[in-house]
Amino acid sequence: MRDAEPQLRLDAYLPYRLSVASNAVSGLISRAYQDRFGLTVPQWRLVCVLAEDGALTQVQIVARTVMDKVTVSRAAHGLLKRHLVNRSDHRADGRSHMLTLSPQGMRLYAEIAPLALAYEAALIAGLTPEEVEDLKRLLLRLQSAATALAEADPPA
Repeated sequence: MRDAEPQLRLDAYLPYRLSVASNAVSGLISRAYQDRFGLTVPQWRLVCVLAEDGALTQVQIVARTVMDKVTVSRAAHGLLKRHLVNRSDHRADGRSHMLTLSPQGMRLYAEIAPLALAYEAALIAGLTPEEVEDLKRLLLRLQSAATALAEADPPA
């Protein structure tokens, strides 16, 4: 390898660092959701989105959460079986259904949300408020850049 060629060092490679950090955080939180509430991460995300946004179709949930259709469908099915969400016909589109949180789902969300916020607080405890805002802003920029790259040709 010539000295002029860039070298890939996995520990310094930003996509790898993001993936490792995301897996660590997601694993920590998913264990809590699974152990205490019997929810998978996709199910929790669906519950949270429905609590925030109200009635949504599965297509809208896919767009909102950036999860794939199969993951959203499985999460919705599991929540329906547990009576945490309700499914109703979509008035404007007969091929689609609306999902809403059931009263039981709302109670579950009210119980989990403080736990999620406590995990977030513990994770960012070593950061200043400015660093937290910078991190959120930078993550949004990286997400936008990734979306744009996915829609374009890959870099040469």
